[in-house]
Amino acid sequence: MADEQGELDRILLDALRTVVEPTGKNIVDAGLVRSLEGEGEAALLVTCDEGGLPEPVRQRITREAIAALRRAVPDLETVRVEWNAPKTAALDAPPMIDQIVAVGSGKGGVGKSTIAASLAYAFSLQGKRVGLMDADVYGPSIPHMLGLSGGADVINEPQLKIAPRLVDGIKVISMGLLIPPEKAVVWRGPMLHKAVRDFLFAVQWGELDVLIVDLPPGTGDIVLSLSQQMPVAGGVIVCTPQDVALLDARKALDMFRTVKVPCLGVVENMSFFACPKCGERTDIFGHGGAERWAKEMGVPFLGSAPINLQIRVNGDAGRMRDNFAQGSAARESLTSIADALCEQLSATPASKGPTLEIVG
Repeated sequence: MADEQGELDRILLDALRTVVEPTGKNIVDAGLVRSLEGEGEAALLVTCDEGGLPEPVRQRITREAIAALRRAVPDLETVRVEWNAPKTAALDAPPMIDQIVAVGSGKGGVGKSTIAASLAYAFSLQGKRVGLMDADVYGPSIPHMLGLSGGADVINEPQLKIAPRLVDGIKVISMGLLIPPEKAVVWRGPMLHKAVRDFLFAVQWGELDVLIVDLPPGTGDIVLSLSQQMPVAGGVIVCTPQDVALLDARKALDMFRTVKVPCLGVVENMSFFACPKCGERTDIFGHGGAERWAKEMGVPFLGSAPINLQIRVNGDAGRMRDNFAQGSAARESLTSIADALCEQLSATPASKGPTLEIVG
């Protein structure tokens, strides 16, 4: 009987050795597999140590481990993988980020990611050390807009760290760099909270002057998780001029105020269209609604960006940098918005460390 159990354990461990962690080691030899326990005649529990692995990597390993075990032992009806934090694990040191700016909107389709990426480029051109976090875990678009393909690298330190991708001097992290593009993220709130923490503490940001965070559309719990992990200098609201968009912008402002994140200003995107051939201006969605609303609510108006064909083309082609090339029709408006935001940040103290809210 003992020989049969030993043979079964060997088969199970060999199956798990086909699953590798980001440094290239299999999860058994890397010491991630803590125990294998039967939970009945046809059920198995695999307990693993987190080992500093971020949530998306653990999700991938979980899927691959379950598939490998079922291939090796087809009679298994149930396989569970649980992840435990190592007993000796120390708390992560806070990232060395002077200021965090969250870019949000009350709805999708207003060009929020375009503005977030543009702010990162404009600040980088000012000589700032800039990071760009794509916190839209369900629909990450930043990698595509910046022309990034492939995954993120991993630094094998005492604790594993994700190396952000570097593009045009900007450090970038996104769920789109950690999971295949065709895979959907189906997570509940606690997993989103863990993902935000991983993006802050498990990424090797180094020293940053500013981290731009591209929030998901709407008023979900990502901004709450972000504000609980690190002090946020402020939020930027992106909206379009028409009244229906401003209704959702009001919700975004209320979201920032609810989590005690100062609103640094409002950006009116798709403010107008100037024909590139004749120069005639058309206010497709109206004009000036965001500026009027900002004054009404007592928050700064950072500026407006027009509907510009080249901005759309550059975003689709992964060449956001071209919006800031000399002669670009988009450069002046995008740079002006960043300058106005920089003025607001200059009056905001730098972050000193994380302020965590413990809910028991």
